[in-house]
Amino acid sequence: MEDLVQTITRGNVAQVKTALTAIITALAVYQVAMMAVGYGKVKVPFLKPRAAAFAHRSVGDVIVPIALLVGWMCYAYSGFGDGPEHAYDGEETRALIHAWAGAALLIVLGMKIAVVRWWRKLDRFLPHFGLTVFALFLVTFVTSGGDYLMRG
Repeated sequence: MEDLVQTITRGNVAQVKTALTAIITALAVYQVAMMAVGYGKVKVPFLKPRAAAFAHRSVGDVIVPIALLVGWMCYAYSGFGDGPEHAYDGEETRALIHAWAGAALLIVLGMKIAVVRWWRKLDRFLPHFGLTVFALFLVTFVTSGGDYLMRG
């Protein structure tokens, strides 16, 4: 699997994962803004709550497959649990936090989707799930190895 990830990223695994994670994080910020309007916490004259909620759901349908792709790339390239194979010196802790936050993100995201689609009785918890997903997206972004982009 590692070779497949290397091939599809043309050897730029960290850069591709970081760029995709940055895109996901930007969309996650948009998601929070849309649901703030959707729940009526923020009122803007040009956007109605129902339209904001629809935008939130639509963008979420785009984020999930990208997040799954990035998660697969991370796991296929670096593994999980036995330390980051390709980490530079001093990155082990960050990589471990990244792996656990990514795993937690996929679990909480799956739970949120399950509540939205099937467990409607639990929809009162959706704001909590959503904010947890957002926080975990931020953690995975911050720990994604963004310093690769700054090294030039």
